[in-house]
Amino acid sequence: MPVIHPNWERPPVNMVDGYSLEMTAKDVESLREAAPSIAAETPVAVTFLPGEDFAARIAATKLVRSLGFEPMPHFSARRITSTGEFENYLAAAVAEADVRRCFVIAGDPSQPEGPYADSSALIGSGAFERAGIRAIGIGGHPEGHPNMTPDQCWSVLLDKCTEIERRGMAPLIVTQFVFDADAVLVWLTELRARGIEAPVRIGVPGPAGIKTLMRFAARCGVGASASVLAKYGISITKLLGTAGPDKLVETFERSLGEEHGRIRLHFYPFGGLEKTVAWINDYARAH
Repeated sequence: MPVIHPNWERPPVNMVDGYSLEMTAKDVESLREAAPSIAAETPVAVTFLPGEDFAARIAATKLVRSLGFEPMPHFSARRITSTGEFENYLAAAVAEADVRRCFVIAGDPSQPEGPYADSSALIGSGAFERAGIRAIGIGGHPEGHPNMTPDQCWSVLLDKCTEIERRGMAPLIVTQFVFDADAVLVWLTELRARGIEAPVRIGVPGPAGIKTLMRFAARCGVGASASVLAKYGISITKLLGTAGPDKLVETFERSLGEEHGRIRLHFYPFGGLEKTVAWINDYARAH
């Protein structure tokens, strides 16, 4: 099985050790600013958002590599308009940024804009292994999926992990960002009980304004009930100010064990890359 990243071969020093980050094509200047504070070889995912063009995504992916980090471009199946677009983007990412890992999602459109109905269709195309990709990231949904039952979620996740391995690549599960550590711990226990051994990155929102966090939660269908938010440290009667993931990450630090398998964190920097990286480094110093 290909090695996804050397960090997976050793236990973490603390809960933020071996973290990864997410950025959009518009975040290139923020990445330059934050770069001196980011650990070498940190995986950085480059999202596939509407309104961003091919060239901007490739430029962001190249910047990630040139700064000494590990790029992981996203491929949003339903937003890809043709086989040529998919394979050209993948080829450019590999040729220009030495990309070795990719992340696949179905994407938001209810109907595909091209030939790919979901992320399984991208995996099944054979394009990734032909391009020399070693690892494929797929989504995990500890707080449920808006369009699938829990049983469907498990079935799809197992099928994707099996297919990725069958094609000679390593599966990596990256969850949607979460507010509820308890739900994640239950999900991880079931994941391992079902025989899925793939490493997992738990999605964590970086420090951000409370209204921003709520807006992203609503857009992504993340469970954000009053009781869950209170656990996270947000009062819905006080929507001013900012919130950080301190309580969430400390719960994981305290509660995760060998039985949960290989776990690292993936940060969604809704309040900006620099703020998120500063928070991570403060946490590392304190632990």
